[in-house]
Amino acid sequence: MRLFKDDVNRLHVDSGSPFREGLSRIGRWSIYYAAVGIFAGVGAIIFYYLCQLGMRIFLDFLAGFRPPSSAGEYALFVPGIGEVNRWVLLILPACGGLLSGWLVYTFAPEAAGAGNDAAIHAYHNTEGFIRTRVPFVKTFATVITLTTGGSGGREGPIAQIGAGIGSLVATKLKLSGRERRILMAAGIAAGVGSIFRAPLAGALFAAEFLYRDPEFEYEVIIPAGMASVVAYCIFCMVFGWGSLLQSPDFIFRNPLELGPYLVLALVVAGSGVVFIKLFHGTTRLFEHLKIPNYLKPAIGGSLTGIIGFFLPHTLAFGYGYAQKALNQEAALTFLLSLAIGKMFTTSFSIGSGGSGGLFGPSIVIGAALGGVVGQLFHQVLPGVVNSPGAFVVVGMAGFFAAVSNTPISTIIFVSEMTNSYHLLLPSLLVCSTAYLATRRWTIFKSQVRRRIDSPAHAGEFFVDVLQTIRVQDLLDRVRKVMMIPESMPFAEFKKHFSETEQHYFPVMDQQGKLSRIFSVNDIRGVLFAPGIGQLIVMKDIGTSQIITASPSEDLNSVLKKFTVKNIDSLPVVRDEDPRELIGMLNRREVIAYYNQRVADMKALA
Repeated sequence: MRLFKDDVNRLHVDSGSPFREGLSRIGRWSIYYAAVGIFAGVGAIIFYYLCQLGMRIFLDFLAGFRPPSSAGEYALFVPGIGEVNRWVLLILPACGGLLSGWLVYTFAPEAAGAGNDAAIHAYHNTEGFIRTRVPFVKTFATVITLTTGGSGGREGPIAQIGAGIGSLVATKLKLSGRERRILMAAGIAAGVGSIFRAPLAGALFAAEFLYRDPEFEYEVIIPAGMASVVAYCIFCMVFGWGSLLQSPDFIFRNPLELGPYLVLALVVAGSGVVFIKLFHGTTRLFEHLKIPNYLKPAIGGSLTGIIGFFLPHTLAFGYGYAQKALNQEAALTFLLSLAIGKMFTTSFSIGSGGSGGLFGPSIVIGAALGGVVGQLFHQVLPGVVNSPGAFVVVGMAGFFAAVSNTPISTIIFVSEMTNSYHLLLPSLLVCSTAYLATRRWTIFKSQVRRRIDSPAHAGEFFVDVLQTIRVQDLLDRVRKVMMIPESMPFAEFKKHFSETEQHYFPVMDQQGKLSRIFSVNDIRGVLFAPGIGQLIVMKDIGTSQIITASPSEDLNSVLKKFTVKNIDSLPVVRDEDPRELIGMLNRREVIAYYNQRVADMKALA
């Protein structure tokens, strides 16, 4: 026992400073993550309240349209009792598009469109920097777009809002670009995890949605998780706990169901590609329109209003219709019109420059498609598919995985949103199949393929690759050079100098071993000086402070040697004898070999 106490005391005496420094750093960063979570949670509360208020004023009061809410959506206002006015629904999205377009393109053009794309672009290309005004402009523009009937989701805007909060905190604290990116990702997770009541999925989503290939931004998972938990608790303390959607306790018991689920995977994959092409085609069309940008969302809103006149259920958020599909309260024709119509209204609303997210509509579309497939198989194979509502849950996950290349976080997302964890097996099958079928396409144009392709990691990858390459891999590029004896008079050297293109000259002693080295720059001042040709020997010119490389060294350390002294060539010597010269290695050869290695790795990938 005494020995144990002594060991503890020694820990505090001998390692107290590093230990306390580590604890201090952990505590400091925990405060940063918690701060991002607090601000993002408050931002989510304000955003949610404004969305509810806007729905009450515009859709309910003006148009008499009251789309159903999901079981977990907290109703802040008592709905009205008037009848739906389809003529108001026809023009309301255009008015909302005009107002949101003016707001965005006047104060923060980067807040246009889907917020996720802007957040991804900021992470990869601007070291996570987002202007302070963006979260505020995004909040009001999104509220206007969606509560006047525009089709979109809350996750894209809240992702950009949370990202802006994380970026603002990092900027105020004067953190590095890498640290700002981490806090920005933590803000994304906090915003998404809180408003969708899915904190784990929010953290995984922030790490996964940055890339098209199945890669995670591992360094953001823990910060994102901490911020997401804090934001989730703050949000739920105001609006109640529980999942966004209420799902029956579906349980996967019959392996024969995997056949219909595989059909569902093909359906959501094909529909996902159609949606991606439709959305990006609409976006390009509006980009090429020769009219002021602030007018484009109004035109998109007009097209949305036309569809909404005939199919009002394709407007606004649509989470309540996903709830109806889960409860098997929606007919086949209704679900088909919801899926198809939602693709068009979302493309017109967001693709034209309106502000909104793509996750929410994808969830609704996936739920509708899952409901259609589930009901059809229930009619044809009732003994195999006895719970068509389970296909709604899996359809949600599969469709968004297909369009976003985020299979893992999407599975967790839908499980948390529906509080249904017994469908992980079919969800994994459907999401994996859909992802493999659609990985060539993505709804997020700012996604890069892998970490290697991200400008944010260019330097890190450079170092990683260089550390895997040894000088011995480049021995065929090491040039044999003329070695100069120490005793050679300077006048004789000048004769050799006129016949060579060498820039660096190793000097050897009587045993033929490397003893000194000099460059053209070292002799430039005395090269043409009269009267010194026979007075100076090469031993007097070269320096004995030689920087060398050996075959066992990695290219990262070699490149550092090049840059420390700003030299272009290094003598390569044997590991067993650092005075035995092999040849000279040029800096350009190192860079050329690195570029070739990267090109080969990309080709293999």
